[in-house]
Amino acid sequence: MTPAIPEGYLGTSGRISEGPAPELVEAGYRLEHGDADMLHHGLHLADLAHVISLDRQRLLPDAAAPALLTQLLDLGEVSVADFPFDVRLGDAYNSREQELVRRAGDLAGWVHLGRTRREAGRIAFRLSLRDQLLDLGDAVAAFADAVADRAESAAEVVWSDLTYLQPAQPSTFGHYLASFAEEAVRHLPRLRAAYAWADVSPAGSGGVGGTRMGLDRTGLADLLGFSAVGRNTRDTMWNLDGLVDALTVAVQATLTASRLAEDLQIFASPGFGLVRIHASHCRASVLMPQKRNPYALAVIRAGASTLVGRLTGLLTTCRTPSGQTDNWLHTYGEVTSSLALATRLLALARAVVERLELDDEALARGARDEQTAATDLADEITRCTGVDYRTSYRIVGRAVATSLATGRGLSTESVDEAAAVVTGRDNLLRDGAVDVAAVLDPLQVVLTRREPGGCGPAHVRQEIGTLRPELQLHKEWLNARRMAHREAESALVAAARAVAARAPAAKPGSTHAVRR
Repeated sequence: MTPAIPEGYLGTSGRISEGPAPELVEAGYRLEHGDADMLHHGLHLADLAHVISLDRQRLLPDAAAPALLTQLLDLGEVSVADFPFDVRLGDAYNSREQELVRRAGDLAGWVHLGRTRREAGRIAFRLSLRDQLLDLGDAVAAFADAVADRAESAAEVVWSDLTYLQPAQPSTFGHYLASFAEEAVRHLPRLRAAYAWADVSPAGSGGVGGTRMGLDRTGLADLLGFSAVGRNTRDTMWNLDGLVDALTVAVQATLTASRLAEDLQIFASPGFGLVRIHASHCRASVLMPQKRNPYALAVIRAGASTLVGRLTGLLTTCRTPSGQTDNWLHTYGEVTSSLALATRLLALARAVVERLELDDEALARGARDEQTAATDLADEITRCTGVDYRTSYRIVGRAVATSLATGRGLSTESVDEAAAVVTGRDNLLRDGAVDVAAVLDPLQVVLTRREPGGCGPAHVRQEIGTLRPELQLHKEWLNARRMAHREAESALVAAARAVAARAPAAKPGSTHAVRR
């Protein structure tokens, strides 16, 4: 049985003689309808700006703009939860059009002058995307702040840094954490670049190449609070590269948090015991009463993996021909839900870092393993005796191997014995006045790191001190953009109310001559 065509179904007076098929509704229209929450408010703002612009260019009948804006302002008061969306009509725009027709009659037809449904949707999407990028930026900045705070507080906590999860060299845990703060801050300029793409107005673009109505694209952009107008209407309406940038930023920021979470899960395991995840970020086992599972870390890592998959899906979508609906059918929901997920994951990562508990003694114990100072010992042998570094490397390597095999610690005597085997020279270290015990002290090793950006406590504090002003500038930009959004929206609504108050609303269905 052919389903009844719903009232207001677009195209029924032309080439659409039946439909929509229930399978099309479930597989396609319901997908588009799922974007209604995200697009609802932006579609309202797009309608207001379009009618105001048409009125300013004297493209509407005398009383049409006040009457239309009165109805649109009333319609804007209906929440997305209470709005009469009908999934059979397709996307949110079509349901909005049908409701405006119900309220304003034929007068509603003027809203579509010189504008496609797609243009309104693109406007609403970019408005939403801008806000979501700012939300993500806030989360990234807060995560960077939290990591920087912990890095500064751990500037004097000595530990053995790890490569391949093997003890490498004495360092400070503050230096380790600061590396993640640096990476997090670098995501903010990338985010601002993605925001710049979203801040370009599609208004007045028509379907592809513009419209014969000669709409004021710059004026529309100003009304909507966009910073720029796209140079090419087809590009502005159909390009996807900015969406890849936006999702890439979300993925990169989340990967930073995920890599830290990966490390912390290892560091918190009994085999390492270097840190402890706060109880509020752990979950108990239903079966095993002794378990204290670091569930928050799993959430962050799984979320990052999911976002990598979504980015891959978006990149695959971008391989379709240009100007195609399949470029965009899943894009609205995938991109915005991904940004929202990344924002939640960064907030969780920030909370984990803020309440992370360090075991200073366990960290220091690993640093005191004499093998971690092996590189410094080889450096010191070269500096004091004049032998080349590769020879010093072989001396220390033999001494370490003997120490591990015999259980004897490294000493001047044991290293001299290794030097005699490697070089044939006796008392090499004694003659060069190499103090092995002093070189093996991890705190002393850390204090020798005088290069900018090194792991010494003073350098870590200096690094954080230079990082904070940079981070503050990004936070000020985020706040300024958010305030600009609010001001632009307030000005748009005020302009709509001013036009609505200009004259009595026209009766639904009435016609007037277009002003010239």
